[in-house]
Amino acid sequence: MRIGIANDSPTASEALRRALAAGGEHQVAWVARTGADAVRLCRDLPPDLVLMDLAMPVLDGVEATRRIMREAPCAILVVTAAPQDNVGQVFRALGAGALDVTATPVVLGRTGGEAALLAKIRTIAKLIAGTPAAPAAAAAVPAPGGGAAITRFVAIGASTGGPVALARLLARWRPPSDTAAVVVQHIDPAFATQLARWLGEQAGIPARPIADGDTVEGGIVQVAASDDHLRLTPGHRLVYDAHPRDEVYRPSIDVFFHSVARHWNRNATGILLTGMGRDGAAGLLAMRNAGQATIAQDEASSAVYGMPRAAAELGAAEKILPLDNIATVLG
Repeated sequence: MRIGIANDSPTASEALRRALAAGGEHQVAWVARTGADAVRLCRDLPPDLVLMDLAMPVLDGVEATRRIMREAPCAILVVTAAPQDNVGQVFRALGAGALDVTATPVVLGRTGGEAALLAKIRTIAKLIAGTPAAPAAAAAVPAPGGGAAITRFVAIGASTGGPVALARLLARWRPPSDTAAVVVQHIDPAFATQLARWLGEQAGIPARPIADGDTVEGGIVQVAASDDHLRLTPGHRLVYDAHPRDEVYRPSIDVFFHSVARHWNRNATGILLTGMGRDGAAGLLAMRNAGQATIAQDEASSAVYGMPRAAAELGAAEKILPLDNIATVLG
């Protein structure tokens, strides 16, 4: 891959060069010292991927990401010092179209820093190449289960641009006490717990990360908090499963939606929001085939119209709606 580095620190830029050289698979296309330079270079010398620092002069990493996605779209990985201390900026960058986030290897200060960065780049390379999702399993007949107090289930999947889209949706729709709302967002597990807290703060609703074995609950938003796959069990518990291990999307929205199609025998709605790739499309189709309502975000309101487009092409989405209209349909 041809990779652009957007970082104003010579030390950090050199650390990123070393990491890419160690992998032996990538070429540094250019180094930008300001956010404005990064936008210009993406237009003039388009890379396959940009490693974007948040603390950039002239334009910060969030605004540079937003402008790149508008003017010269390409894959962006946020690589910044202490991302856990800049959660708001991280989620704004993800909402602007960045695919993922990791710490700058020189700041991480341990041997695993370069390995973690290269692992993220390998995953993004698979997404760019359009690696297909795991084959869809046939939807089984929904089985009866527990959770008698919960009469409705809303399953939401999101990826690129998802955090901001989720916050916007949840600010307009609060799950009532008889409705379980479960979110699967593609995000580094180190940020999943913070995502739940951030969503709660942004939307002004109760939001909680899911622990393995949690029961579904009404009136709150439950957020997947692992890179293992989330599944709904026949007894209406939420559990994590490492399989399928070769699934490029972790946690997989398809895996989750398929489990809802199988095991929720009451009123359910599947919602697929903005994201790169095809994850969630086959699972949304399984939900529709099981008689459950399905919604995909429309192109105009999506940061990246990949997953919703795939759902539309499969005929998985009963409704294709602008983000702000989804809350109205949910009621």
